[in-house]
Amino acid sequence: MLPVMTAAVLLPVLAFAVPAPRALRPRPETLSAYPTYVQRVERAVVGLRVRAAEDAVSSERLGSRRFTSAVVFDARGYAVTVSYALLDAVTVEAKLRDGRSVPASVVGIDFDSGLGVVKLDGPGPWPTARLGDSADVRAGALSGTVGVDEDDDLVYVIGAVQAIRRFSAYWEYMLPRALIVAPSSPSWGGSALVDERGDVIGIASLRLGEEPYVNVVIPIEKFLPVKDELIAVGKVVSRPARPWLGVYTIGGANGVVVDGLSPEGPAHEAGIRKGDRVVGVNGVAVSSQEEFYEQLWRGEAGDVIRVAVVRDDGRRVILVRSIDRAQLYRTSPR
Repeated sequence: MLPVMTAAVLLPVLAFAVPAPRALRPRPETLSAYPTYVQRVERAVVGLRVRAAEDAVSSERLGSRRFTSAVVFDARGYAVTVSYALLDAVTVEAKLRDGRSVPASVVGIDFDSGLGVVKLDGPGPWPTARLGDSADVRAGALSGTVGVDEDDDLVYVIGAVQAIRRFSAYWEYMLPRALIVAPSSPSWGGSALVDERGDVIGIASLRLGEEPYVNVVIPIEKFLPVKDELIAVGKVVSRPARPWLGVYTIGGANGVVVDGLSPEGPAHEAGIRKGDRVVGVNGVAVSSQEEFYEQLWRGEAGDVIRVAVVRDDGRRVILVRSIDRAQLYRTSPR
């Protein structure tokens, strides 16, 4: 009986005497040099080389050879990027982070948001980024902009949301809520704006100002409600197409001044001229670019718009039958 009792007494002591396993230490070569937020989105960021027809409408201003970043958001290979890079696309090649190049195709474009979707060629599943929410983002919030450059190198910039405001541009485009981010990324177009968790909260679109530049970022909420429509039918069908005139305007102290016209746009054909000052739309006075767009977009594509302008010989009202701008561009190969 004694040997049994002795063993029972010694067991607890022996248990504590067992050597503790060594903590596993990662090898230095396996550690990523990127911040955590970059690591969470990196594999889903691709570079797109887009070739458009040289005689296409969009090539006059954008050129026929374009490069942009894109972010894969669906494991089937769907990626979101800026729409202007995809207009009139004939071919699209995607460069992945693992070094592979695969063909891609334009799936759909949303002119209102300024975003578009491409599909990578292949069965997948593809690495994806997690789409977040910018609704609670405030000025001063830390952010990261993650994209690629034309050498296929990853480019990331640690910054902050400088401001959140309405943003309007000369080509009949306006965001009611845009994120203004500083410092600017040198590879801004199509880059992912991520929060501290690595969730995508916006897609960088433009660079503004003088050095140090800032980026205009399209909030991801402009994309979430329409992404399934873009995948399914190539365009947004849940809302009517906006009226488009084809005028390029400058807003400022002198009001809304026509700085140019699309040669294919209805405003050019109707007789609006460079230098005209737009003072009214459909009988409502406008004094800023934002007011001009707000009144213009109260209707839908195809409406006749009464544009009041002032030029040297006085005030006149010009009737312009608006169109859906998608009629001018190749926006989907299907």
